[in-house]
Amino acid sequence: MKVLLNGRSGKVGSAIAPALAGAHTLVESLDEADAVVDFTTAEAVVENVRAAVAARVPCVVGTTGWDVDAFRDAPVAVFFAPNFAVGAVLMMRFAAQAFAYMPHAEIVELHHDTKRDAPSGTARLTAERLGGNVPIHSVRLPGLVAHQEVILGAPGQTLTIRHDAPSREAYTPGVLLALERLPSLPPGLTVGLDALL
Repeated sequence: MKVLLNGRSGKVGSAIAPALAGAHTLVESLDEADAVVDFTTAEAVVENVRAAVAARVPCVVGTTGWDVDAFRDAPVAVFFAPNFAVGAVLMMRFAAQAFAYMPHAEIVELHHDTKRDAPSGTARLTAERLGGNVPIHSVRLPGLVAHQEVILGAPGQTLTIRHDAPSREAYTPGVLLALERLPSLPPGLTVGLDALL
């Protein structure tokens, strides 16, 4: 597959580019692309996706902090995941299962100090899957990459479900899976890597 990687020189883009180049052909323009992968900024992603959709090129998007609903009825597949780490997806799934039995929870998400959105897209999606009213605490510090824990409480006990991604290479398997499944996705928006697992 010929893939245009928007954000290739960014933190995530530079981490996933070698694996994408090993599995696919990276191209430099939308005219050459069979698919677009976007890890840019909230300011750039909407125009990038709009251009891809207008060119009828399906997209895999990992950029967070923007309104994905604008592409719900796109004529081509637009796949968005706030987190491409399989472990993060499992953390959200396990937290939702536990929440059915321990319905008091809070989310703590910790990211590098240059992350622009707070709370993170992963934390917002986790809260949504736990009913939407779960408090989120955001930490931004140098030395961190991406970490999240869901702390569930009940009388006399707590349960902590935590995912750590000390390296952005953690996102590579999820991006490759999304590209593999992209041709079989229906037109419009699909949200969350768990939809592919």
